[in-house]
Amino acid sequence: MTEYAFTPPQTIALPIINTDARFPVRRVYCIGRNYAAHAVEMGYDPDREAPFFFQKNPDNLDTSGIFPYPEETSDVHHEVELAVMLGAGGSNIGVDDALSHVFGYGVSLDMTRRDLQAEMKKAGRPWEIGKAFERSAPISPIYPVTKIGHPTQGNIALTVNGDVRQEGDLSQMIWKTPEIISYLSQYFTLAAGDVILSGTPSGVGRVNVGDRMIATIEGVGELEVQVA
Repeated sequence: MTEYAFTPPQTIALPIINTDARFPVRRVYCIGRNYAAHAVEMGYDPDREAPFFFQKNPDNLDTSGIFPYPEETSDVHHEVELAVMLGAGGSNIGVDDALSHVFGYGVSLDMTRRDLQAEMKKAGRPWEIGKAFERSAPISPIYPVTKIGHPTQGNIALTVNGDVRQEGDLSQMIWKTPEIISYLSQYFTLAAGDVILSGTPSGVGRVNVGDRMIATIEGVGELEVQVA
């Protein structure tokens, strides 16, 4: 039996809809500016460019339905995203084979300390302080491919206190799910348990304590989160 210097951290595991089984999380990858309208609102060219990624931590994923407003910021933004969960991995995965690696999908939020992210962008530094903070990725239960298939189109939206803030369609993703998986696998060895957040449509904006967010993706599910 292996002896550890201290108790190892608990494995982060997400619920799977209509089952007691859990999905153990390995890594969390996030693609940036994957909807043209969002690229424009962030001040970038909407033309298709090589994809780029940043990472969150597995324990940033949170299924509690509560988002505690984080410290050291006054400008936290919501970003609704389709989450892709891998059930198999590998390197140099072909686009035509990529979807066979997907276990399921979920509805997620990439909560962002926008003021801190902007400071890092200006200084040419990594974004993690604005992206990878505690409970920064509220997420729904996982909907397995065996139940919902592979969503390629359908409304993706977010309301705050009943007002529509974000709305788009999965078909508007610049880099589609198979392309994202294939591209990532050229630079990382992907594996079962990896989670990929696939980008957000336009309309990102500020949240405040007391706000109620409802994220929906047609053909996938819904996620309700209260800002505490």
